[in-house]
Amino acid sequence: MIIYQLFPRVYGATPTKRCGTFSDITDDEIERIKSLSVSHIWLTGVIRHSGWRDTNPAVTKGKAGSPYAIVDYYDIDPDLADNEVNRMEEFEKTVERIHSHGLKVIIDFVPNHLAREYKGDFTDENFYVLENQKFVAPTENACNYYEFPAKATGNDVFSPTPSLNDWYDTVKLNYTNRDTWHKMLKIIQFWCGKGVDGFRCDMAEMVPVEFWRWMIAEIRKSFNIIMIAEIYQPQLYQSYVDAGFDYLYDKVGLYNTLENIYRYGQRADTISEVWKNLNGLDDNMLRFMENHDEVRLASRFFMRKPENAFPFVALSALMNRGPFMIYNDQEYGENAEDSDNGKTSIFDYTYIKIKNLQIFDFYKNLLHFRESHPAIMHGAFYDLMWANPWYDNFDPQYVYAFLRYYGDDKLLIVINFNLNESRNVTVAIPDDARKLIGGCDEKYNVELKPGDVFLHTIK
Repeated sequence: MIIYQLFPRVYGATPTKRCGTFSDITDDEIERIKSLSVSHIWLTGVIRHSGWRDTNPAVTKGKAGSPYAIVDYYDIDPDLADNEVNRMEEFEKTVERIHSHGLKVIIDFVPNHLAREYKGDFTDENFYVLENQKFVAPTENACNYYEFPAKATGNDVFSPTPSLNDWYDTVKLNYTNRDTWHKMLKIIQFWCGKGVDGFRCDMAEMVPVEFWRWMIAEIRKSFNIIMIAEIYQPQLYQSYVDAGFDYLYDKVGLYNTLENIYRYGQRADTISEVWKNLNGLDDNMLRFMENHDEVRLASRFFMRKPENAFPFVALSALMNRGPFMIYNDQEYGENAEDSDNGKTSIFDYTYIKIKNLQIFDFYKNLLHFRESHPAIMHGAFYDLMWANPWYDNFDPQYVYAFLRYYGDDKLLIVINFNLNESRNVTVAIPDDARKLIGGCDEKYNVELKPGDVFLHTIK
């Protein structure tokens, strides 16, 4: 799997079109995305959520609202339709259009929390109610919103006075009530019936694993769906895989390690600890270097230039068999220049300003390489770092080397994370590795330019 996270509100927006719509996801655009070897498109923020149409400004983040503060689980956000009366039909046609190009569709499932002004069939019994306490919004216009009794806030704040840094625009769902379980199953069944092929489950770790085990088993009685968990606690990984999730976010492992290598000079050989700590769950991890929560790679708050991200993106895409994901216009080097935090806003109306075709070519070539090599898509991984210590013409501070192999397809991949200095290294291939892959040279001399990615097919 290669996933393209497409945020429709931003994707089709321009200086003269405030908000993108489904009609911007044209056949030509789908083909462009497909040319990146993409297999799945994650349509982010399509379910009706908070915003100027539906929710009080005191409990709304930004003008457009958070796509993770759901107002109506059974509706499409009106902003995304050319004719809002036909918004569900426009969504369905978009799903059909994507399917017609041989791609599959993922959407968000947000089971932990709802918008404070949710309009559906949930009652107080489905929430955590703070008896005899009035909710106080942390915004300047708090007095314009009334909620009594207060409900617990989405990020487990059991107080009537959440802060601006809390998810104050949401209320947390209560899974001690089995009625909540059945309502959530009904919701996911509804979207499966619309042709959706999978779900990225928002903050899955904040919902009991027992619910997931039951719900995933129930839904798969009727639908063959892909389930992806947003999860940040490694100690929970195995239990969520056992519950039925296909893939989990590899944020606190690989993403954070690569971020630390760039920002703080962490040694490249610490990447080895990432796969060791997964205890065999490598294939279940979704890798990425951008998504809607993260700072854009090319922003002044992170790597400053899109080219600086190349070695980090390459490592993330080539190291394992699990799925890889890119975010809305990452492939063009979007830098969120107008933001104050280096992120493309998910709360306000904005548009993408950069279209660097050279950056697109890098992503296209990298992901085509990934797709075209059985060693990457289906093969095994061998970490060469233990056999290449510092004192033997190798630099584990900046250089990472590994093998990928499957049948006759054998690859040596060496990456230089130093963006300012070249490295000439000798990569030793130990005896057991040579036996595993069916033979190769004992050593390879590799010249690496700054930020270089060395891809060598072993004959």
